[in-house]
Amino acid sequence: MKLETLKAVQAARESRRAVVLVKRIADGAEALVYGESVDGELASAPDVLAAARAALASGRSDTVETSAGKVFLHAFVPARRLIVVGAVHIAQALVPMAAMTGFDVVVIDPRRAFAADHRFPNVTVVQEWPDEAMERLKPDATTAVVTLTHDPKLDDPALEVALKSDAYYVGSLGSRRTHEKRKARLTEVGISEAQFARIHGPVGLNIGAKSPAEIAISILAEIIQTHAASGQPAERPAKAA
Repeated sequence: MKLETLKAVQAARESRRAVVLVKRIADGAEALVYGESVDGELASAPDVLAAARAALASGRSDTVETSAGKVFLHAFVPARRLIVVGAVHIAQALVPMAAMTGFDVVVIDPRRAFAADHRFPNVTVVQEWPDEAMERLKPDATTAVVTLTHDPKLDDPALEVALKSDAYYVGSLGSRRTHEKRKARLTEVGISEAQFARIHGPVGLNIGAKSPAEIAISILAEIIQTHAASGQPAERPAKAA
């Protein structure tokens, strides 16, 4: 990979932007294909561009024959990300399960007694106010957001950011009565009816969950179900050229 191509791929990955590297086997010519933009003449051929965009949609790398010759399509797709607001008991069950299924997990909670690294090993723990952390993390189309604190001072600001973002899933813990009160508060700060309707609340699939672990399973199942319906690709290992 050429140095300038490597830098561009690294920049895309750091910004969680999906990109496909198109590399011609015969001479090493390269091009990069993003969602709507193309960098490089190699991808100007319609069938090359179509193959690259198919790889972008599926998240799969492949070697294909095209009118421009045999090319290797290396798909760099961000891993699914889960942002959990509230380092509570349900989070302690949800976080390791989500990590095991391939999510990059971030836990946000400004309460140091809760947001301790030893309670959430091997994931990112952020001890910041949720609105500040969410603005910095910038939820995108590969991001799911779940609020679990039951505290409007923590949950509402996070939801406000999430509902204005491209996050494919937004869920919030609480009863139907709690959800109605949440709606009133968020409406006051400018969240529209359509935006509020994006919240999965009460959160999780209705499987009769009672314990923190069972509730965590119901939440993760709903997130996975929503991700599958969204058509967003999951990050996959690349084939060798």
